[in-house]
Amino acid sequence: MTLLIAGLVLFIASHLLRPFAPGLRNAAIAALGKPGWMAVHGILSLLSLALIAYGFVDARENGGAMLYSPPTFMAHIALTLMLIASICLVAGFLPAGYIRTKLKFPILVAIKIWALAHLLANGESYSVLLFVTILAWAVILRISLKKRIAAGETRLPVFVSAKYDLIAVIVGLAIYAVIVLKLHELVIGVAPLPVSIG
Repeated sequence: MTLLIAGLVLFIASHLLRPFAPGLRNAAIAALGKPGWMAVHGILSLLSLALIAYGFVDARENGGAMLYSPPTFMAHIALTLMLIASICLVAGFLPAGYIRTKLKFPILVAIKIWALAHLLANGESYSVLLFVTILAWAVILRISLKKRIAAGETRLPVFVSAKYDLIAVIVGLAIYAVIVLKLHELVIGVAPLPVSIG
């Protein structure tokens, strides 16, 4: 699982600079300029995601310790949670409706639900490592954002219209259907239906 671990370390390190090493981030921005820093950060993000994806597939193909064996019904719960996550994810990219206003950071909510859903349906060591790490990162980032709000560095979304909730539901359902019926198997190599999520 070396590649998977390396990818996760790079992902966490590059995505938690603001709360844990703001001086280092500011120094990089001063040296490279904001566009240069964003380009470097983007490259590091893509590299980390590539390492995570390749490392996960490699770990799965080479086997891994089974930490627990989820019962079959957990896969159905996970599928339901992923539907909710899909809607939350879309809501996070739209002007604020009730969903975004109530959840405050729906993209982070979607990530946490995604991680939890996969932990419910997968007990392999590499799966647990991946999803626990991402879940922990999302929780830490949410705490950091709460502090930034209190400090006035960022603001909560302001309600615009309920129509964006409807759009979030419709588009979220469409994305969910594509992922469950085809994309998950195409990208990950595992079909979510009928009994498992990879």
